[in-house]
Amino acid sequence: MKAAVFHEFGPPDVLKYQDMPDPEPRLGEVRIKVHGATVNRVLDVALRSGTQAHRQAQLPCIPGVDCAGVIDKIGPGVSKWKIGDHVAAAGGMPLDIVTEDGMGEDGKPYAGPMGMMGIRRPGGFADLVCVPSSQAVALPENLDFHEAAVVMRHCPTAWNLLMNEAKIKPGEWVLIMGASGNLGSVGIQIAKNIVGCKVITCAGSRERAELGLKLGADVAIDYSSQDLTAEILKATDGKGVDVLYDNIANPDILPKAFMGLGLDGRMVTAGAHGGPVVPINFFHLYDRRITIRGMPGAKAEDLPKCFAAAAEGKIKVQIAHVLPLSQAAEAHRMMETDPGMGKIVLDPAMG
Repeated sequence: MKAAVFHEFGPPDVLKYQDMPDPEPRLGEVRIKVHGATVNRVLDVALRSGTQAHRQAQLPCIPGVDCAGVIDKIGPGVSKWKIGDHVAAAGGMPLDIVTEDGMGEDGKPYAGPMGMMGIRRPGGFADLVCVPSSQAVALPENLDFHEAAVVMRHCPTAWNLLMNEAKIKPGEWVLIMGASGNLGSVGIQIAKNIVGCKVITCAGSRERAELGLKLGADVAIDYSSQDLTAEILKATDGKGVDVLYDNIANPDILPKAFMGLGLDGRMVTAGAHGGPVVPINFFHLYDRRITIRGMPGAKAEDLPKCFAAAAEGKIKVQIAHVLPLSQAAEAHRMMETDPGMGKIVLDPAMG
């Protein structure tokens, strides 16, 4: 098979498009013929550059922390999947053998090492990838593989933050930071289309802020030319928003958004690439009885809900480019040059 591989950390050129042995599914695993894998700012690009040493990437590394495609081979002990099934997979998973029910070889609940595909085990930047069958998620037949890869990467995290952590309710005001980003654009649509909230979104330019309006936001703020706190209070008749959703931690902007939280406001976050250290007003924190919840990751039971919403058109992911896998290094360069662009998807079927 062909794969994008780096054997050492460094600039994008260390990512080589090369021949690798076809992986064979072990006990309890399935093999996926990949049709889409996303390029991620931290988990792919920063990882390859060498600035994510704490993640302990295994070299040589085939990156790609998510993928969507078709099962083309079944390992021993797997009965719930069949060849031709459309699936996606992403994130942390067992590194050792597990049964299709997620049990260890000894028949007890798995307690061995865990790691992310694309970091501790081979990832989606390849023609083929093997994953534990318990980690594969069924896709609606009418959902495009490129969209499915992006949904798998971002929608479950956004869903978890807004639905499970912030517990948003119909009619509440929700402020979504980063209108044009992947988690931001998905967050807008979950809050508006799934729950029925009133949504304010913002970005560092008028063009990117207004993308939020196209996705359903009620108010868009360009914080490069507008006072973010004042505009939030204006939109909410001085009450402030009920929920602040952030995944950037911009130390210049987030404090102003924080001051737009109203009484009993909730802030949820799962990202800090713009910070991570951000000053906040503690008087506002306790005077408004604000709670702050940090929660990366997702819940498995939410995945089908996310894919169903995407298949129904309630969530439309933002894909900037679809490139052949052979251009993985170029995709990394593009992401480094313009980290605010929509998602880049690599498709091995394109070469």
